[in-house]
Amino acid sequence: MTNDERWMREALEEARYALREDEVPVGAIVVKDEEIVARAHNLSRQQNDPTLHAEVLALKEAQQKLGFLTGCTLYVTMEPCAMCAGAMVLLKLPRLVFGTFDPSCGCTGSRLDLTDHWFYHSVETWGGVLEADCAALLTEFFQRKR
Repeated sequence: MTNDERWMREALEEARYALREDEVPVGAIVVKDEEIVARAHNLSRQQNDPTLHAEVLALKEAQQKLGFLTGCTLYVTMEPCAMCAGAMVLLKLPRLVFGTFDPSCGCTGSRLDLTDHWFYHSVETWGGVLEADCAALLTEFFQRKR
């Protein structure tokens, strides 16, 4: 198991919490120096606030604890949207690792790539880590809704 897979498994745990809470099962963690400094899962449905994505919540927590996110990696189970990609750029996040691709709204490679040379900061991005496991949770959630 690679280090990225190890940390993605932690993000998957957060996504499972979201699933149990009837949220879209997306989980995120921020890692620095081999330690988790922040973790979160989607709360948009529960709080009736579409901005409460796992990525934004984890990044805010990490930024409050650390200030600058130098040396941090965000692990998230689904490819980030435009809002989350923008937050990563503004916070100057060095590295992003995500699980499943989002062909309809993904903005770190699928639909657009807002993290790669569009703005003053680029985020090193890796996608597809434990993709099948991450996608399975989303499939389960949306099958329940149908």
